Amino acid sequence: MNYNFERMQESGSIIISLIVDHKYKFRMILDTGCSNTTIDSNALYISGYEMKDKIGDVEIETANGIVFSEIFEVKHIQSLGIIKVNFSIQVYDFIGHGIFSDYDGLIGLDFVDKYDFCIDWVNNVIKI
Repeated sequence: MNYNFERMQESGSIIISLIVDHKYKFRMILDTGCSNTTIDSNALYISGYEMKDKIGDVEIETANGIVFSEIFEVKHIQSLGIIKVNFSIQVYDFIGHGIFSDYDGLIGLDFVDKYDFCIDWVNNVIKI
């Protein structure tokens, strides 16, 4: 299947949609250098999750050093025609850490790990 994507002008990052629990749609960066899918805490809270729903904590190594994140299990997420049920994601407070962006998180390799995909840069299409 083919899925169109948007590219951020400044960085060239790939922007795709993520749907949480069948109704909340967020703008995410497909980050092939990121191991785990991470969503902004505000986006997760908008989706109806609360801090009491977290299942753990984790240290994340980033380009800017080690950061701490919560782990939540999301009931249903969907992007690029891929559906994950009871999928563990990292949650990070973007605004609380000075990150102001046009996206709501990163889709990491854990989301696409069982799929072959090809990025067609010329036509802005991801082939799954």
